[in-house]
Amino acid sequence: MKFGPVPVSLAEGAILAHSVPLPDGRLRKGTQLTGKDVNILRAAGLDMVTVARLDPDDLGEDAAALALAQALVPDPDACGLVLKPVGTGRVNIVAAGAGVLRVAGAQVNALNAIDAAITCATLPDFMRLDPGGMVATVKIISYGVARAAVARACAAGQGALRILPPVLKSASLIQTRVDPSADGRKGHAATKARLNRLGVTLDGGGMVAHDIAPLAQALAQAGGDLLLVLTGSATSDLYDTAPEALRRAGGKVAHFGMPVDPGNLLFVGQLGARPVIGLPGCAKSPALNGADWVLERIICGLDVGAADIMGMGVGGLLKEIPTRPRPRRHGEMPAID
Repeated sequence: MKFGPVPVSLAEGAILAHSVPLPDGRLRKGTQLTGKDVNILRAAGLDMVTVARLDPDDLGEDAAALALAQALVPDPDACGLVLKPVGTGRVNIVAAGAGVLRVAGAQVNALNAIDAAITCATLPDFMRLDPGGMVATVKIISYGVARAAVARACAAGQGALRILPPVLKSASLIQTRVDPSADGRKGHAATKARLNRLGVTLDGGGMVAHDIAPLAQALAQAGGDLLLVLTGSATSDLYDTAPEALRRAGGKVAHFGMPVDPGNLLFVGQLGARPVIGLPGCAKSPALNGADWVLERIICGLDVGAADIMGMGVGGLLKEIPTRPRPRRHGEMPAID
């Protein structure tokens, strides 16, 4: 691509690089100049204008952006994604429905390394998406880019984006009480809101005494695809009340603890074919915590084991990040793990 100032008389067919104010409006950048446009520029008193002119082996910004987006998402319906209309060298990619985003990071990095004019920005891997939420944007920085570079970038990024939709449809929440007056409404409301985001229904729930036997019985009788336990006293050990109750009910505990704060005191396991999550006390709050990450992935069909949880530490400090709805500051509220 050739870029730079040229006499207005030679600008026909080139792409206007910068918008030009006119007495009755504006000639916008990116316009492929016609003979009429050249006459307008002359009438406005311009002698020179900055333009871009594509070489024969270049692809225009819109065509390049669309080709890259289609490579990243070769089957939008199967990937749960929607490609928005291309314009000014950009294609936005959004979620067709709720789910968890999967990004092949190495592929996106390889795409971005092909040519400085070729860019793709995405949300982080495993991010939960609402319908219509922005997933990624493809942007061609210049007005054109070499076809060969676009071809290499398309190959590098092929199929790198997809949304995993929810596969579980229902959940049961069992809460334990230490205080006989506890009603569990706060924990139930926060959990229901989390599940609603992914279209999962929550049963009426139940409260049992904070003891192994009644909790084990409640787990065995629960009917949801996903079983959630929220205890009135925080789980402090792999053999504390809730993990032991899961074992007594015939289940298995896969892992206790996670390097995410808030959310440290979480455990995961199974009862038959159904996943079980022992929620940390911070799950009573709607604020983001480590349990959200585990809950969302399991609902969307991903296995979450010990190695997955222990790999969540980088980026796992959630207390004071700006995107957390209710950040905890010193002296404002006690920490709840």
